[in-house]
Amino acid sequence: MKKLLLALFSLSLLTNCTMDSKDVDLNAIGAPENISALMTIAQDNSGKVTITPRGQGVTQYEVYFGDTTVEPAFVNPGQSVTHTFTEGLFHVRIVGTTLNGKRTEVTQDLTVTFVTPTNLQSTVSPVTGDNMSVTVTATANLETFFQVYFGDVANEIPVAFNEGETITHTYAAQGTYTVVVRALSGGSAYAEEQHTVVISNPILLPIDFESTTLDYTFTNFGNASSSVVANPFINAGNGSAKVAKMTKTMGADTWAGSYLTVGNPIDFSVMKKIKMKVYSPQAGIVIKMKVENATDATIFKESDVTLTTGNSWQELTFDFTGINTANTYQKIVVFFNFGNPGVGLSYYFDDIQQSSGAEALGLPLNFQSTALNYTFVDFGSAATTVVTNPQSNGINTSTKVGKFDKVNGAQTWAGSSILLDGPINFAVQKKIKMKVWSPAVGKTVKLKFEILNAGNPDPTNIERDATTTVANAWEELTFDFTGIINSNNYRRVVLFFDFGSTTASTYYFDDIIQAN
Repeated sequence: MKKLLLALFSLSLLTNCTMDSKDVDLNAIGAPENISALMTIAQDNSGKVTITPRGQGVTQYEVYFGDTTVEPAFVNPGQSVTHTFTEGLFHVRIVGTTLNGKRTEVTQDLTVTFVTPTNLQSTVSPVTGDNMSVTVTATANLETFFQVYFGDVANEIPVAFNEGETITHTYAAQGTYTVVVRALSGGSAYAEEQHTVVISNPILLPIDFESTTLDYTFTNFGNASSSVVANPFINAGNGSAKVAKMTKTMGADTWAGSYLTVGNPIDFSVMKKIKMKVYSPQAGIVIKMKVENATDATIFKESDVTLTTGNSWQELTFDFTGINTANTYQKIVVFFNFGNPGVGLSYYFDDIQQSSGAEALGLPLNFQSTALNYTFVDFGSAATTVVTNPQSNGINTSTKVGKFDKVNGAQTWAGSSILLDGPINFAVQKKIKMKVWSPAVGKTVKLKFEILNAGNPDPTNIERDATTTVANAWEELTFDFTGIINSNNYRRVVLFFDFGSTTASTYYFDDIIQAN
């Protein structure tokens, strides 16, 4: 009612020209009285405060928040203003102004305190395939954000993240760490959870010495010394970047050697043999491998192989048939030129892995083995089988070849794939040759390599094309894979004939080999 009367009074002053201004004395209006403010703090750690000024004789309020905000908020009587504060004590100043400009102000203290977040639930999980890394996620009520301390460096700066985010951290070393996850309120209050994380990265078979996180520390004896070095003899026999080097110093004991301890006992229940690639400057020497119990040196089994070729990589097989599987074996011990004292020579070894001793499916693929299972996976209405060579002439008189049938109406991308037992070594030889029999010239033959379990499309897949130049005769096509990344470990070979066409036809292929 007061507001209405004042408004009518003001209007009459402006419109009634016959009224004598001396009849109204604005100075008679007194200063605002009983100035205060109702300040309501949101209970969600948002820092939002609703300020409702109150007073008598006020036409407008100015609210100064008392924080870093310089300009006031102007509020009409009966209205409110909402402002976001940080945690702390603030001196909020409310100024009430009358119609004639008289002002009254008061200062009220506002204390904003954030409550501790509740129901914090944090998870620290290992990363599949990466023993040195963990992921962290968290949820909580009343939190503004989270922080995580991984516990592996002094004066650690925490990583901040929000609910719904996943943080990944990789440790530089094995060990036991305390991971601390905090839910922050936005102020000083926080909730905290701690997790004990054990980072263990044991050496396991197969051992290829390529990992940057595994600790390939050898235990040496008899004046032998082994360590991991860059492969000095990268070639078709071994394209690995890293290998182990053993130096048997001058006068070293006849039994000098080195060993690695693997993280779990070797499972000899099925595969009784261990393969190892070796490079030696001498031929005719005995290379001994011994598997031994982790704590009892009297529990062991040995196998000897005599090296037949020097100065080239050879894959040796050590036969542990008859080993007592009731015992456990975790030490792999290697001796070079066993039985003879050291003469200062160095030997190299790599790719220690278990084997059944059976023939492995790999390149070259010539389809002549009676022990291997040449199983193709077909797609897009193609069908591939191994058959007797129906065109045994010219450059291919093999008895067995691959047959590729593309039925009428097959997909343009119809093909077949075969999975090799191990990755192809592209370290030196980057080209693939394949003998092909085609019923027509100008047919596109696509050769593709995929990593194990790779899907389509996948950026690691790589493919090359060649075109047939003769009809109804064998020819050798070359597929150039220069630039291929050897560390991708390609194992799946995929073939497409007459790629891009749906025409039915039969093709034959054989002798898929590496070359330069």
